[in-house]
Amino acid sequence: MPIPVLLLALLLSLTMAPAARAEVPAAQVMTLYRFNGPAAIPYYEIASLHSGGPIRPAGSLAQGSSLIPCVVVSGGEALTDRNGVPYVGFKVVVDAARATPASIARFQGTRRARQHLMAANHHCPAGTRYALSSRDLYDMKKPPVFEPPAAASEPEPARSRGTTDQIVRAFHNSASCAAVNTRLMGRRAALQEAWASFSRMARTQWSPEAIDRARHLDYTMRTAIFEGHLGRGCSAYGTCERNIIALSIRNRARESCSKHHGCVSPGDFTSVASAVSQYNIWDEYVTQTSSLTSCFLRNSGGAGREYPLYRNLYEQNVSDVERILYGGDSDLAEIFPGNPLPALKALKHYYHAPAMGKCFPQYDRVEYLSGAVARKGNNFVLLADTRIKVGARVPGGYLFQSFLARSGADRDTAQVVDNYPGFVVDARRISLKKTTRCAPYGIPQGCTFERVGRYRKTPSWVNEGRPIEVRCRVQNRGELCNAAPRQESVRVGGTCDVEMRPFAGVK
Repeated sequence: MPIPVLLLALLLSLTMAPAARAEVPAAQVMTLYRFNGPAAIPYYEIASLHSGGPIRPAGSLAQGSSLIPCVVVSGGEALTDRNGVPYVGFKVVVDAARATPASIARFQGTRRARQHLMAANHHCPAGTRYALSSRDLYDMKKPPVFEPPAAASEPEPARSRGTTDQIVRAFHNSASCAAVNTRLMGRRAALQEAWASFSRMARTQWSPEAIDRARHLDYTMRTAIFEGHLGRGCSAYGTCERNIIALSIRNRARESCSKHHGCVSPGDFTSVASAVSQYNIWDEYVTQTSSLTSCFLRNSGGAGREYPLYRNLYEQNVSDVERILYGGDSDLAEIFPGNPLPALKALKHYYHAPAMGKCFPQYDRVEYLSGAVARKGNNFVLLADTRIKVGARVPGGYLFQSFLARSGADRDTAQVVDNYPGFVVDARRISLKKTTRCAPYGIPQGCTFERVGRYRKTPSWVNEGRPIEVRCRVQNRGELCNAAPRQESVRVGGTCDVEMRPFAGVK
């Protein structure tokens, strides 16, 4: 029986129809992160999310794990909570709980491979069983860090600067320290245990008091180095910056020991310096991607340029920092000359303005999305940890364009790109509220600028205290730490410093 012409034409059109066009960026590698949160983040059976929501986890993934997310589509709709936050399926790239040094190449290679990959949508493949909230996904670019292999040529052991420095260096060269960064997870606790183990063995050589003093110095130096701007090296500003960080630790442990600041007992510099709520470099994920808990003073060195830099920064500041922690008023007056002593002792807070949250008041309708779904017909894409420029209101949501911001040395640049043509973002995720606490360069008041290169959010406590200018007397050896030392006076902070902003009087 001959096939009718119209039916034949329809069949041909279906068989010859092109597949959905790969016209949008593919889902990128994302990292599980919840600041100062639990070590593991739960995921759920997709079927249970449909029926009752996130009640009983099916399992969990370690913080810092990287994955490729996908949009769960069922019955022609994306799976979200009632506020429109997507639950996403996932393919694990690196499980932080099982990561090894080989995971570094896997993370970097997968990110590179997907960077310019295009797709028709971000749908999960058939058979995907588990999903988690997209609220915990961030576009983190730093790979995991492990203790590096020894350098090809070993540097000569540095001459110690007294007993305390000698003990710190002995710890960095111990088997206890070497074990800390062999795993990604739990490094803050592992460093505590390493010092406890080393202390038990070292008591045949040094007194418990001397070992405790070295531990406090080690923790304070780690925080001062990694809280500071590594690129400033041994310059006068960078050296003063690290001394100010040490001063904030000293004041929190000596002037007013408070549990709010992590202090357990007066003089407890270790707990203060490693309090995650106060110095976020000690957060679980952040310790996975830095050498904060490493043995960077070990005599065998480390491959690459980082360990020599950390050693230089340590040696640049260690004498000053020990005096800041354990010296008296005369030591503070000598290290910070020309500063009123009460103001120095009231300095417990600071912030680095360029590192604060980006904001863009000069642009209309720019929205940050922690997680949202956008739709075009039957195709869905995930928008997570990203900014968009919101367009016209249409049925179901808003048209939008990607808002791509990049930070330079002294200014931000932004580009609006139509990466998702015709897609509509879920209206439940759009607020169009004005950004709060957003100021030129992150300076709330008192300064005027002819041109503003960037805007930054200010801390919630910024109006509780007063910004102060701190004067330091330091040795300047240049950003590369290789110049002949010369003593200089330098000022950090004050009303119009757009880099580091020390504060006094904040509780």
